[in-house]
Amino acid sequence: MITASINLWQAAHGRFLKLDGHGLIMAIVNATPDSFSDGGRFATVDQAVQHALACVKDGAHIVDIGGESTRPGAASVTDAEEQDRVLPVIEKLSRETDALISVDTYRASTARLAIEAGAHIVNDVFGLQKDPDMAKVVAGSGAGVCIMHTGRERQKLDDVIADQFVFLNHSLGIADAAGIARDRIVLDPGFGFAKDVDENVALMSRFDELASFRLPMLAGTSRKRFIGALTGREAADERDVGTAATTTILRLAGAVIFRVHNVSMTRDALAVADAVLDQKKRQETRA
Repeated sequence: MITASINLWQAAHGRFLKLDGHGLIMAIVNATPDSFSDGGRFATVDQAVQHALACVKDGAHIVDIGGESTRPGAASVTDAEEQDRVLPVIEKLSRETDALISVDTYRASTARLAIEAGAHIVNDVFGLQKDPDMAKVVAGSGAGVCIMHTGRERQKLDDVIADQFVFLNHSLGIADAAGIARDRIVLDPGFGFAKDVDENVALMSRFDELASFRLPMLAGTSRKRFIGALTGREAADERDVGTAATTTILRLAGAVIFRVHNVSMTRDALAVADAVLDQKKRQETRA
């Protein structure tokens, strides 16, 4: 299995995340009233902060703070609305935890203010391609960045992996032009973002082909609709077992970071997957 050539994911404020060969967890904290799984549960600053701290206690390495739902059909929000939701949470969290803080936004203005408030990472679901100023903000701040693939607002190729390479290589070109160093980049294939059930399953089955990017890969399958379709679980919060199954599959296929709602279940799934990978490494060393 080809592995990423980067051992440290560099982030803002002199921070970094050590990629030590074991799966890492990014906890989802939706400071929104309408996210598909837990919208409204953490809509106040205190609720969001307490949930984020609980996730860290359960084993999250990163907390990802979002102020706009990205579910299909969700109402868009203004820059000011998004910032009103996420900035107070980030400011308070930066004082209360040493965990890395990520801001889930495709807006350069929100990213800039979030980093000033204490965020270390920008998680852009449009892969630096929506807001022309985003790459400049990331480069100037020294933030880490998660570049996600999406099929939204564009024409996709028929082959799911070919489309990954077309989109993500374009994003990496934008990053290079802005001066974002490769050790600040993680890639995300964007499970569920304008992908049907078959496309998501194909992406999982061929995930190891993305290793040729030689960059750390993040997987965000948590509670997605395709898991519901595969398992028959209509309620999003009943899809954690299916999510854990995808976590195990994708960890064995090379994913490093997992963006999830249920941190403790993901921690257990990764413990099993990592034990298998460690055993394989020992066998290869002895061979």
